[in-house]
Amino acid sequence: MKFVAFERAKQGTGASRRLRISGKTPGIVYGGDGQPQLIELDHNALWHALKKEAFHSSILEMELGGNVAKVLLRDVQYHPFRPLVQHVDFQRVDARTRMTVKVPLHFKGEEESTAVKLDHNLVNHVMTELEVSCLPADLPEFIEVDLSNLTKNATLHVNDIKLPKGLKYVSHGKGNPVVVSAVAPLVAEEAPAEGAAGEAAAPAAAKDAKAAPAKKK
Repeated sequence: MKFVAFERAKQGTGASRRLRISGKTPGIVYGGDGQPQLIELDHNALWHALKKEAFHSSILEMELGGNVAKVLLRDVQYHPFRPLVQHVDFQRVDARTRMTVKVPLHFKGEEESTAVKLDHNLVNHVMTELEVSCLPADLPEFIEVDLSNLTKNATLHVNDIKLPKGLKYVSHGKGNPVVVSAVAPLVAEEAPAEGAAGEAAAPAAAKDAKAAPAKKK
């Protein structure tokens, strides 16, 4: 994906506020061999771009001052309650340097699995993205996870996922966490049938009648 950025001369709270009022979003580009560079972007164009999954997980082409650089979106700061992007951070990408990125997981085949089709299990997506290390050229837009072989009450762990070539899972010491789990649906406790309730009530009523004292004539 490609986007256009412009050089930003001024920094500080006041300058950023004036930018936002004029429909622009302040940002910064860092990393690589260059120094951190202040930029600004058209807010509406950025807002629509941020709605696309690929903008968050792909190598982006940033056009700045007539030059195009490859960058990766690293951070977005939103206003607490208004539909407003307050600041964005991008990192320059070096083709020879491995990077750590969170890649979305796309699940397929769960409706065809025996866990769902025969055993009516509910499938919980415990993880929706995976943090991986790779070279920029190997970064995929998403990682596809096939659930068609999922069985009753089974769990799928990170090590069960076949990662694309060049990708390595970054565990942060978490070992082999669960990605997907299949669980049996909760069954509501059945109420007693009307006939059974009536039969149970009849002896109780007879007992109460017997225990009640007879009325004097």
